[in-house]
Amino acid sequence: MAETKYIFVTGGVVSSLGKGIISASIGKLLQARGYNITIQKFDPYINIDPGTLNPYEHGECYVTVDGMETDLDLGHYERFTGIQTTKANSMTTGRIYKAVIDKERRGDYLGKTIQVVPHITDEIKRNIKLLGQKYHYDFVITEIGGTIGDIESAPFMEAIRQMKWELGKRAINIHLTYVPYLKAAGELKTKPTQHSVKELQSIGIQPDILVLRTEKNLNDAIRKKVAAFCNVDFDCVVQSEDLPSIYEVPVNMQNQRLDEAILRKVGEPIGKTPTLGPWKEFIERRKHAKEIINIGLVGKYDLQDAYKSIRESLSHAGTYNDHKVNISFINSEAITEANVADKLAGQDGIMICPGFGQRGIEGKVIAAHYTRTHDIPTFGICLGMQMMVVEFARNVLGYADANSREMDEKTSHNVIDIMEEQKNISNMGGTMRLGAYECVLKQGSRVFDIYKKENIQERHRHRYEFNNEYQAEFEKHGMKCVGKNPESDLVEIVEIPSLKWYIGTQYHPEYQSTVLKPHPLFVDFVKTTIANKKK
Repeated sequence: MAETKYIFVTGGVVSSLGKGIISASIGKLLQARGYNITIQKFDPYINIDPGTLNPYEHGECYVTVDGMETDLDLGHYERFTGIQTTKANSMTTGRIYKAVIDKERRGDYLGKTIQVVPHITDEIKRNIKLLGQKYHYDFVITEIGGTIGDIESAPFMEAIRQMKWELGKRAINIHLTYVPYLKAAGELKTKPTQHSVKELQSIGIQPDILVLRTEKNLNDAIRKKVAAFCNVDFDCVVQSEDLPSIYEVPVNMQNQRLDEAILRKVGEPIGKTPTLGPWKEFIERRKHAKEIINIGLVGKYDLQDAYKSIRESLSHAGTYNDHKVNISFINSEAITEANVADKLAGQDGIMICPGFGQRGIEGKVIAAHYTRTHDIPTFGICLGMQMMVVEFARNVLGYADANSREMDEKTSHNVIDIMEEQKNISNMGGTMRLGAYECVLKQGSRVFDIYKKENIQERHRHRYEFNNEYQAEFEKHGMKCVGKNPESDLVEIVEIPSLKWYIGTQYHPEYQSTVLKPHPLFVDFVKTTIANKKK
C-alpha cells in the first residue's frame, strides 16, 4: 500500500453504542489481513485530557506508555490489537484549541482572524494525519467521540467532510447508529437511523458503511430499507447485535464481511479471509470455562467503567485459567471493623483498587488488614498498594497514626510521601509520575517467579511514593520491597512472601493486559485464587 487510508468512525442516535469496540474490531480484522494499523480517539470535550475528570463522568482514565492520560477506549484498542498507543492517539477539543491559541499568541498566523474554519479544522486535520505521515500506517482509524448533532463535535465533522473530499477513495466514514425495538408495537424501528444519516448528509458527509446496533436480529428486509433510505450499498449495512462478550464482536463483524466492505470501498484487493485462530481459541476457552471464582473489588467508584482495565485483565486471566471470574464491587466507604467479615464474605480473592483522595481509604485499610490476617489472596494497585503499606505500618510496626501524606499532612509516620520534585506543583493535570518506567525485580521473590525476568517496564499514574526511610523496618517484619525503579530507587512492589498471595504494585499492570497476552500478575493471582478456593 502506497498511501495511508483513513477510516472515520462516528456515532448517531445515542451515545454509548460501542464505537470504541467497533473501532478496535475493525483494527483487529485489518491487522489479521496483514495491514499495519493504528487507532486514535478524538473527544469533543474541552478538557485537555481525561486526567482531571471524575471516573463517574467518563469511566477510568487510561494511561499510554508515553504517559498520556486518555479515554478508556484506548484500552480497548490496545487489548484487541496489541498495538501501543501514544499521546498522538488521543486528542480533545481542549488540546486542539490550545494548540491554535498558542500559535496565535506566537504570531504564527501573521495577523489573520482566527476562525473555526479554517484554523481549528486545519489543526484537527493535521492531527488526524500526523500518525499516518510519521509512521506510514496502511490504515489510520479515527473514532470521533459523542453523537452526531452535538454542538461540540461540529468542527470534527467539518474536518472529516473536508478530508473525505480531499482524499477521495482514501477516506471512508463508518457510521454507528441504533435500531430500537418497540415492545408495544413488536417492531424494530429504523427511523432514528434515517434521521442520524440525514444529519450527517446535511453537513456534507455521506456514510460509506452503516453499523446498526441492535438487541434483536435484523432481517434482510430491514437492512434493505436502511440501505435504500440512506444511500448505502446493501452489503455495507452491517448489524452489531448484543453478544455475550465484547471479544466476540470482531468475529461477528468478520462473519458479516465488514472488513471486505472496507477494502472494497478503499480500492484494496480482498484476498483470503483470515482464520483469527488464537482469537477464536480465546473465545472458545472463555465459553467453556464453567467453574466460577469470586473476586471482590474494594474501591469507591460504584461504576463498572471506573475499573474497566482491571475488570478486563481479571477476565483475561480467568479465561487462561479456564475459569469465569465473577467480580463484585465492594464499596470501601461502607467497610468498617465491625462489618468487614460480612462485606468480604464469599470472596475467593480481593483486589484493592486504585484511586485518589481521602474518601473510602479507611475501608481499604480495614480490608487489607482482614485479608492479610486471614490469608486471602490480595492484589493492591497504586493507592491499593499504598493502603496495604499503611495497614502494615499501623498493625505490625505499631505506628497507630501511620498514613500517606496525601491523606494526613501532619502524620508523624508518613510511610507514603510525596516526591521532593512534586512538592511545589499547583496544577492537578498531567503532573504525576505518568507512563512506562523501568523496574528491577529482586531475584528469589514471588514477583520474580511470576514475571520470570529481572527487568520489567510498567505504566504509572500517581504522585505519592513509598517512603524509603521505612524500608528496613518493613522488611524486618515480613513485608518485602521486591521491585524498585533503578534510577530513582523508588519502591514499585511490596509482597509478603509468607502469605499465599499478598502483593501490591505502585504501577498499573492492568494497562498492559491484552486478549492474546494476558498480564502475568493477573494470571498468577487468579491461579492462586482458584487453588485457594479448592482447599
